Amino acid sequence: FDENMSKVFIKELTIPQPKYCLNVNNLTHGAMTAKMLEKIEDILIKEKPDLVLVYGDTNSTLAGALAAKKLCIKLAHIEAGLRSFNIEMPEEINRVLTDRISDFLFCPTEVAVRNLENEGFRGLKCKIIKSGDVMKDIALFSDEYAKKPGFDIPKRFILATVHRAGNTDGTQKIKSIFDALNKISQEVDVVMPIHPRTRKSLLKNKIKTNFMLVDPLGYLEMIYLLKKCKLVITDSGGLQKEAFLFKKPSVVLRDKTEWIELIEGGFAALAGSETDKILQTYNEVLNKDLNFDINLYGDAKASEIIVRELLR
Repeated sequence: FDENMSKVFIKELTIPQPKYCLNVNNLTHGAMTAKMLEKIEDILIKEKPDLVLVYGDTNSTLAGALAAKKLCIKLAHIEAGLRSFNIEMPEEINRVLTDRISDFLFCPTEVAVRNLENEGFRGLKCKIIKSGDVMKDIALFSDEYAKKPGFDIPKRFILATVHRAGNTDGTQKIKSIFDALNKISQEVDVVMPIHPRTRKSLLKNKIKTNFMLVDPLGYLEMIYLLKKCKLVITDSGGLQKEAFLFKKPSVVLRDKTEWIELIEGGFAALAGSETDKILQTYNEVLNKDLNFDINLYGDAKASEIIVRELLR
């Protein structure tokens, strides 16, 4: 809801200005989803679309899906079939429920297709399509437009992000994560574009940092940092994958991830939130010799495949 985390992407990626903005924020999961559901339903009744397209696994994904199906409108889910198998993650609940009511399931990977097949989706009234990943489309398209941020970038640095509520809302996890990052920064520079939620938590818990914190960055600036960094430390699902696309390993500050193929290939490693485990995983990943010349996410034609399938 910060301008640097919303409008900047619309501008940089030349996305048409939204016709509607729901202005739903700073609420609990239930209240947020309910308000989105109510407002999206009003829009769908007014606009009468042939199909609703939802992306990913956010609260808005589930709200859009429920609003569409309650009005008997066809539903397509992009990034279908992903599973972390951790039902305590709000994202897992959103993606599982959205998949179950979708008419078109566009899967980014073969693993995602298998997940749906194992859950019996072949016997349901839906179509499963392995499309590849739209994030690969946009990452490779944006490569040549990467934009240097307006601050001095260290010659050798680790790119870090922390934003998940599970890591920032309490006290112990955020303290242990930042203790690890402070220790890593004694050996190599750490650059962190800081999420507003994380900044509030640092202030609340009186946590001091001895590395570079910067305001949230646009997509093209993040691509620039990804290309220049040595390694990524993150609790973001998307950044794990973007790190791989730009041939950088990642340390994942979670116990489980939906991007199983990155873990199996050694391109990412789960570190949880304990200081010692993060440091151990960081050193292991840093010394790995990885071959990134493997196609996990399609041929950067996911968008074309999705559009072609829907038009058909």
